[in-house]
Amino acid sequence: MLGIKVGRSFANRLRQIWRCGHRLTSTGIAVRHLPSPGKQIYGYTVESVIPVPEFSLTAVLLHHRTGAQHLHIARDDSDNVFGVAFRTTPLDSTGVPHILEHLTLCGSEKFPVRDPFFKMYARSLATFMNAFTASDWTMYPFSTQNLLDYENLMSIYLDAVFSPRLRKQDFSQEGWRLEHENPEDSKTPIIFKGVVFNEMKGAFSNAQQLFAEKNQNLILPSHTYGVVSGGDPLHIPDLTWENLRAFHKKYYHPSNSRFYTYGNFPLEHHLELIEEQALKKFSSIPVDTSVPKEQRWSSPREAHITCQLDPLSPDPEKSTTVAVSYLLSDITDVLEACALSILGTLLVDGEKSPFYQELLESGIGADYAPVVGYNGYTRESTFAIGLQRIHRNDVEKVKNIIEATFSKVIENGFDSKQIEAILHKIELGQKHQSAKFGLNLGIGLLPCWTHDGDPLLSIQVNRQVEWFKDQLKKNPKYLQEMVRKYFKENSHKLTLVMSPDEQFDKIYQEKEDAKLNEMLGKLSDKEKKNLFDLGKELAEVQSLKEDVSCLPTLRIEDIDRQLEPVKTTDINSNGTSVQLCIQPTNGVTYFRAISSIASLPQHLKPYVPLFCSVATKLGAGSRNYKDLSEEIDLKTGGLSVSAHLAEHHQRKDLFEQSILFSSYCLDRNTSDMFDLWSDIFNRVLFSDTNRLRTLVMITAAEISGSLADTAHRYAMSYSGAMLSPCSALKEEMFGIAQLILMKKLAEMSEFDLIMTYLKDIADRILTRDVMRCSINAMPESIDSAAAATEKFLQSLNHSSSPTSDDSLKFFGKDDEYQSKTGRVHFEFPFQVQYIAKSLPAVPFSHPDYASLQILAKLMTTQFLHREIREKGGAYGGGAVSSSNLFNFFSYRDPNLQRTLDTFNEGSNWAVSGDVSQQEISEAKLSVFAQVDSPVPPGSKGMRKFLYGINDETYSTYRHQLLDVTKCDLVRVAEKYLKSDTNAVTVLGPSNSVTGNSPQWTVKRQD
Repeated sequence: MLGIKVGRSFANRLRQIWRCGHRLTSTGIAVRHLPSPGKQIYGYTVESVIPVPEFSLTAVLLHHRTGAQHLHIARDDSDNVFGVAFRTTPLDSTGVPHILEHLTLCGSEKFPVRDPFFKMYARSLATFMNAFTASDWTMYPFSTQNLLDYENLMSIYLDAVFSPRLRKQDFSQEGWRLEHENPEDSKTPIIFKGVVFNEMKGAFSNAQQLFAEKNQNLILPSHTYGVVSGGDPLHIPDLTWENLRAFHKKYYHPSNSRFYTYGNFPLEHHLELIEEQALKKFSSIPVDTSVPKEQRWSSPREAHITCQLDPLSPDPEKSTTVAVSYLLSDITDVLEACALSILGTLLVDGEKSPFYQELLESGIGADYAPVVGYNGYTRESTFAIGLQRIHRNDVEKVKNIIEATFSKVIENGFDSKQIEAILHKIELGQKHQSAKFGLNLGIGLLPCWTHDGDPLLSIQVNRQVEWFKDQLKKNPKYLQEMVRKYFKENSHKLTLVMSPDEQFDKIYQEKEDAKLNEMLGKLSDKEKKNLFDLGKELAEVQSLKEDVSCLPTLRIEDIDRQLEPVKTTDINSNGTSVQLCIQPTNGVTYFRAISSIASLPQHLKPYVPLFCSVATKLGAGSRNYKDLSEEIDLKTGGLSVSAHLAEHHQRKDLFEQSILFSSYCLDRNTSDMFDLWSDIFNRVLFSDTNRLRTLVMITAAEISGSLADTAHRYAMSYSGAMLSPCSALKEEMFGIAQLILMKKLAEMSEFDLIMTYLKDIADRILTRDVMRCSINAMPESIDSAAAATEKFLQSLNHSSSPTSDDSLKFFGKDDEYQSKTGRVHFEFPFQVQYIAKSLPAVPFSHPDYASLQILAKLMTTQFLHREIREKGGAYGGGAVSSSNLFNFFSYRDPNLQRTLDTFNEGSNWAVSGDVSQQEISEAKLSVFAQVDSPVPPGSKGMRKFLYGINDETYSTYRHQLLDVTKCDLVRVAEKYLKSDTNAVTVLGPSNSVTGNSPQWTVKRQD
């Protein structure tokens, strides 16, 4: 999977550490079972062993005789992680590291089957499996709670990276090939195909990703960052199979590797497995894959690029993006990087930050440019600042504001409370516990470690923070001097401007056609005929049923039939239910509240997402929005407001319409957190329409920017809306309908009416009448948290009498809703399609729900993946079963009709029952990897609180999953997948399939 990073930063280099956590115990227990520095074991020498008390872990750094480095994190966490990474530094844009990442997972010496990586999804209880290609490294990580599973997956991963088959046929499938449009018809045109080729066409359809990629290429032009590591579709066909094999030989060697292990499994066992299964076959070799420092410019540079038209832009005249980027310091200077990361946050994050006030509130643009903030993912870090959706004539104005703002910061510095708020976030982030801490820690450390930085110092956040505080103490103008050095007096500065070109797609297609014709022109008639034969041969191989018995697997018996219960207590606070859950939350209190919106008039419901977006950002009580933002950062981890729509788990006609309020804080700040919520519930300042305009512009830009990466979800949302009343409301609030509404709001000049709507929503739902709350806290904190909750509830208003049927008071119907069938094509300027087909299904507690879950997984792994990705060349595709809906989807898909036919063929395949008992068991394992995934303490009990599904109901569901039979699968396939009641949605470019058919409704975003 290609990793392209877009967006602003909050201490990017440390954020993976600060924001994640898991259950903690003292490090002393772990240290006693770890080897001492200097000890030699299985070819390794232990270099350092250090405790890191802020994360309750012990870090062990080792090196192997081959030159391989190994970092082990010993921590009392059952979600164990393994990863192996290589520094991969391409010097062209053929996408060789990205395509190699795909090919290594297409079979190896010990496991000579097609795509063992994907097949292991169905033979494992892994909580995570993937691979990442960054600009200068490639990583293969997984995580699991099961020791046997860990050993199985490690054997797959080690053989994949060090002994891959790298077959030419797999190169053609995953990378690129010339093939007839219809492989079975030699009269159809020859075109480019390939999974990565189509993946990158999809990536380059996203203007924000295009801007981020070009910005990096231009500010760091002389080496690996000057090329597209993921591959430029116009250059991918220049890559040969031989060059790819040579790249693997050079870069995928232990001497160029970094191993990472994490969790409570024993280190020595890991080292033994790695030595025996991989490293003992290798010797140390000289490796030079380093990235040289960029030659610093003597004067700033400027560049201009073009992109596709944005159909969701509210003002075509304001469609330009501009950013000014600066090259900073070497990221292996960990302490300097820490200071720069904090400085970047101070400059751009929060309503009181200088650039928020000077740029976002200027009205010149809608939102920050895609690359804004500190970026510590390259050998030398960068910082960028700019705006998107500005008028092309305002570029110079933005540049002048940027220069003036830096000058102002140099003169005035930062408010001490801003610095205090960031340090509070760091402290809270060390205690806040969420899933995948170990995985995110490893990924977060890799950029620095890849370039020979010290991973042990990188993990010691307290040491970095204390150093930073010391610098401020020694020199109160330390940050101002950094601004002068890195920004005001820095000549390595790039100004990048991007503007839309209505000919962009046409020009790109002409370039692709020219590339194609050039390559075809070099082929003889015999070679062209050979392409047809190769295409048929590939299709035949893709259709073969493989013997995968060489792959290790867990058994169904490895799944515990007993569900570990979560104890909760429900108390009544003057008519409001409060769920209490005592958990080891590490000194953090977690609060959630749900308030019903079922009684809202229909004309207000489309504005609920906007209300959620702005409710904590308008100011409240005695604080304006800037002071409120600052106080939230000083006392909490943020106040979140979001729409919460959920189907009833038993009745298909009922669903919950509500708003979810959530926050967490250090125990010492619990009263302050509830005081903030009390102000927001009782005294939001619905008066500043200029502020609302700014927030609308930001929100509209953010959600439209997410479309290209999540278009398959939008397609499923729209299809589901035709079949389910709850999905119809979800579409209105989260789908294409919301995109279109936000575009219209961003086009408005007056916001008085919208402000009235928002105030009306607040008056109706910010009460205690139809509300429920939950608290997760430590045993010693639960009583005080409950008391603070009760005080908060007493401060709220009443507006009506509670519903008599307490069990259903949060659920309602839409008696006017009528389902329908349809085929809808939304035309967007993508180079690939995103396709969805939805069919009616059943709610969670229905006996058939478990069977449909297994069936969806089985169809994905045994049929749809092969047909949509391997044969069709799409980046992804599959089936997903959810409450009341069964969905097919494809992602970054070059095909349309072929994929729609595949969806239908998939239903026929399911009805045929052409599956083995082993394949059914594998599907169950894959489902249970999600069903039993780790839940952090702050989220325990949320299944009951959010969805009304208690442990007894969930335990019944788990038993139903385990007991699904082949007969059950065939029965539900016949009952649900062959229905004439279905809906299809496509997001993508214009085409003859939908344009020439009366069965399709085509919607253009003009």
